[in-house]
Amino acid sequence: MIPKLPLDSPRWRGLDGVKAEEVQVLLEQLASAGATGGSDAWRRTWADLSGGLLDDGVVADGAYAALPHLVEAAAVLPPEQTVEFWVDLGFLVTADYRPPVPADLEAGFGAALRLAERAAARSLLAADVPGPVCARLALSCVALAGHHMGEVLWQFPEEGESELLLSCPACGSETELPDFCVDAARPPFDASLLPEPSTHVRQDGHPWSEAAAALREEALGEDWEPFLRVARDVAAQGVSYETPGQAVLCLVAGIVAVRGTPQRAAGELARRLMSLTGHFDCWDCERTWTIADGLAESPDGALSPHRPDRVPADSDGAAATAQAAAATATATATATATATAGGTSRAAPRFRQEQNAVITADGTLWGRISVFSDSVPGSAGGVDALAVVSRPGRPTLVAGGGDKGVVCLWDATDGRLVHDPLPGHPDAVRSMTPLPLLDGRVLLASGGDSGTIAVWDPFTGQPVRAPAGDRPGGVTAMCTAVVPDGGTLLVTATPRGAVRVWEPDTGECVSRLNPYGSPIRSITAVPISADHTLIAASDTAGRVHVWDPAVDDPWESGAAVQLDARALAGADHQAAAVEAVLTPDRTMLATADGLGVVMLWDPVTGAPVGDGLPSSTGTAGPPLITAATPHGGRTVLVAGARHGHRLRLWEPETGAVRHIALEVSPTCLATAGADLIVGHDRGVLSLPLTRQ
Repeated sequence: MIPKLPLDSPRWRGLDGVKAEEVQVLLEQLASAGATGGSDAWRRTWADLSGGLLDDGVVADGAYAALPHLVEAAAVLPPEQTVEFWVDLGFLVTADYRPPVPADLEAGFGAALRLAERAAARSLLAADVPGPVCARLALSCVALAGHHMGEVLWQFPEEGESELLLSCPACGSETELPDFCVDAARPPFDASLLPEPSTHVRQDGHPWSEAAAALREEALGEDWEPFLRVARDVAAQGVSYETPGQAVLCLVAGIVAVRGTPQRAAGELARRLMSLTGHFDCWDCERTWTIADGLAESPDGALSPHRPDRVPADSDGAAATAQAAAATATATATATATATAGGTSRAAPRFRQEQNAVITADGTLWGRISVFSDSVPGSAGGVDALAVVSRPGRPTLVAGGGDKGVVCLWDATDGRLVHDPLPGHPDAVRSMTPLPLLDGRVLLASGGDSGTIAVWDPFTGQPVRAPAGDRPGGVTAMCTAVVPDGGTLLVTATPRGAVRVWEPDTGECVSRLNPYGSPIRSITAVPISADHTLIAASDTAGRVHVWDPAVDDPWESGAAVQLDARALAGADHQAAAVEAVLTPDRTMLATADGLGVVMLWDPVTGAPVGDGLPSSTGTAGPPLITAATPHGGRTVLVAGARHGHRLRLWEPETGAVRHIALEVSPTCLATAGADLIVGHDRGVLSLPLTRQ
C-alpha cells in the first residue's frame, strides 16, 4: 500500500484537493495491479483524471508534479496493459498549451519522460493493437523522445475522415491533403528524395534498437524497401531531436506495418503514412516544404527546400506523381477559397511582428508597436485581463491584471504607467470592465480568483470601496449593463454558474441571472438601445445564453431573444467566447469556438448574419475576440487563441482578412480607438488596426 501524502505536499503543486486525491487513488490502484497482475480499476480512474490534467488542450500546472509518480507506477505493469496510458501521455506532452516546467521539478519530470519512452516502446513492440492505435502509440513514443513529429498525434485523422490539413511553416496558410485515405499501392515519389537520417546517435541507452530488428524487408513489399531502410536507420540510431521529420514518419509507418492488426488494414495505413514523407506546395507563399514540416506546428529547423524533381520510378510512379500534382491543385484551390471570409479567392495579407514594428509580407512598415511598461515594476508579469477606460477630457487608460494580483493602469497613447500598481486582490486578477455612470464618473471593476470584486476610480488610483467577496470559483468574467430606468450595473460570472448583478457604488447584489446555473466561460453586454443592454454568455458546454438584466425574474425573457438553435447546430458551433460588435449601422453579437470559427448574430432576431469567419491554422484553442470601428473606417473584428501567436483582423462588411504573427503569446485582447491592445504572457503591447 502506498502511504497517502498530505494534500498540501509540494508534490501536488498546482492540483486542487480533488485531483490530488484522485492521483493518490490511482497510485494505489496501479500498485495493486502491478502486484496482482489484474484489476482494471486504474483505467477508469486514469480516464477521469487525465481529463483534468489535460482539459481542452490545456495542461494543468500540477501535471508536472503528479506525472513522474504515475509514470513510475505504470512502467512496471505488463506492457500490453498500458497502451492507452502512453498514448494519453503523448497527447499531454504535445498539447498546445503547456505551462513551463517549474525549475525544481525539471529533473524529475525529465527522468519521467525518459522512463516513459522506454516503457511505451516496450508496449509498442509487445501489444497487438489495431493499426490506428499502433500509429498513435508510435507517435507518442516519438513525442516522449522529444521529437516535434509527436505533434502529429493531434492531427491524426479519425476513422472516416478523408483529409489532413498542413500548415506552411513560413506563412501559416493551410493546405488540404485530400487523398490521405487512398491506399498507395506504389510509392508516390522516388525514394532518392528521402532524407538521410541524422548522423547523431543517441548515447543514453535508447529503447529503439529492438524496433530496428522488427522492421522486416517484406513488411510492405519490394517497392517500399528504401523507406523501411530509412526507418531501420532511425531506429538503430535512436530518435533524436536532430532526426528529420520525414525519417521519423518512415519509422512510425514501418512499425505500424509490422505491429498493427489486422495485418492487411495495418499495411494500408502504413503505406498512407509513408506517403507523408513527400513534399507539398504552399498555395500562399508558393514555397515547397516537406509534408512532415507541414504537420508539425512551427517545427524547429524547418527549411524550405528547392522544388524537388519528382522523378517517377516507372510508369505507375508517373501516374502517382500526376495524381499527387492534381491533389496539390485541389488543395491549393480549397485553401485559397477558405483563406478569407466572404467567398473571396484572394490570399489573405500577412503581417509579422519584428521587435517593435508590424511588417507586411513585402517587408514594408505597417505600423509601430508600443510596449507598455512592466505590469509590476521590476518584473515581467503576465496579463490575463484588460479593460479600456475613457472619459471626456481625460486620457484614455488601459487597465490590466494577472497572476500578481495587482491592477495596473497605463496611458493608452504611450504605454507609461500612470499610477503605482493598485493592490486589492489576494490572488490573480481574471476579469475587468469599465463602469461609466450617469453622473459622468467612469469607474473600473476587477474580479479575482477567490471571488473578490474591487471597484476603483482609475483616474485617481483610489478604491471606491474595499474589495469584497470570497466566493468559490472566482470571478472569471464581467461586463457593464445599462437598464431602462437609467441605472448602470455590474454583471459578474463564475465558472460555477453564478451570474450576479451588482450596484457598483454600494456593492449590493440586486439580482441574479442564469437560472439554469450553467458554468460560464465568457459574458458580454449587447446594447439594443441607448439605455438598454442585454447580457450574452457562453457556457462550458458551448451553449449561448441571452438574458435581460432589466427584468426582476431571471426566468422571464424580457427583451432577450435566444440565438437560432438550428443555425448553431447546423454549423456545429460550440461557442467558447462572446463579444458585442458595434458597427455604424447596428449592434451584432460575435461568438467564437475552439476551432477558430467566428459567427455573427442579430441580437434582435437571434438569426446568424453573413457567412462568418472560418477556422484557420494557429487560431485553434481557447478563443480570444474583440472588435472596434476605427474613426471613419470599417468595423474590424480581431480573433485569435489564448497562448497562440497568430491573430486575424476581419472586416465583416467586406470579408477581408489580415493575419498577424506575433512574437508573444496573447492571453487577452481589447481595443482603444484605432489601436489593438494585446495582453500577453510577459505584459501588454498595442499595435495599429489601420496602416500608419
